[in-house]
Amino acid sequence: MSGNTEPGAFSPWQQRAYDHAVAALDAGRLGHGLLICGPSGLGKRAVALRLAHHVLNGGQPPTSDRTAQLIAAGTHPDFQLVSFVPNKTGDRLRTEIVIEQIRDVSQKLSLTPQYGVAQVVLIDPADAINRSACNALLKTLEEPSPGRYLWLISAQPQRLPATIRSRCQRLEFRLPAHDEALAWLRQQGHGAGDAAEALAAARGHPGLADQWLREDGLAVRKAVANDLIKLERGDVGVIETAQRWSADDLADARLRHAADWALAQAGADGLTDAARLNKLAAWFDAANRTRDLLRTTVRGDLALIDLLLSWAGSDRPRSAGATRK
Repeated sequence: MSGNTEPGAFSPWQQRAYDHAVAALDAGRLGHGLLICGPSGLGKRAVALRLAHHVLNGGQPPTSDRTAQLIAAGTHPDFQLVSFVPNKTGDRLRTEIVIEQIRDVSQKLSLTPQYGVAQVVLIDPADAINRSACNALLKTLEEPSPGRYLWLISAQPQRLPATIRSRCQRLEFRLPAHDEALAWLRQQGHGAGDAAEALAAARGHPGLADQWLREDGLAVRKAVANDLIKLERGDVGVIETAQRWSADDLADARLRHAADWALAQAGADGLTDAARLNKLAAWFDAANRTRDLLRTTVRGDLALIDLLLSWAGSDRPRSAGATRK
């Protein structure tokens, strides 16, 4: 979903979350630490950016869009967005948030706000903070200062240590009602039939449904499901499929669809085979781990071969006459 901070750009569920947080802020009921959590793709960061705009304007309606421009450009002196940064060689982004970044946060929050209002630090995704960085973050959360706000965005808050979660208030995003999600998809310009099909495939997640409709994701999803069915039947080879899945920039999307499809199969009505359920659950976890691997230096096709072998059955040949080199 868009990170647009202009009024009127919010979905109904974003607006509800924003209004709730602003009411708490203005009433003095929102503390130093805030955990903004819920499924990915619902616009949590966009709401956090609008909240930062509200705080850094002292709760007053903006007289110009300068604050929004500075926040969007990453140049507001009292706002800091912490996310993935390049690795030491600069050829790719890190896959975790490291202690040096959190130390920078602590140092910044110890300074006087340059515009004299407040300071806001946004960490996204907070569940990517590594262990040593979490320890440093905990110390910062335990020593709050007036006018300093530390907001954590996470689609998987259970990955954060309980000590950090317990020191944050929560702003939770939940999937909206079906009719509201469908109406929103129609407002984005999608036809009724396509919107309903995508929303059903996304199991009620309007952000995913919108993304799939814009990026031909439903076609990718159907192709992935077809590949998994054929792999399990032995109709296609593992190496061939892994090479196709890793041949373009859709590998991550294919793995997301594959994991989601496996989860949907596990939840299918009437599935009572315990071994099958265990396989689907384990493979769902493995597919998500492989998504993380693809962001490292590992060869994508080799990571996918291992994953698809576990789906097809490790005793099955990777492809007719093929061996792994």
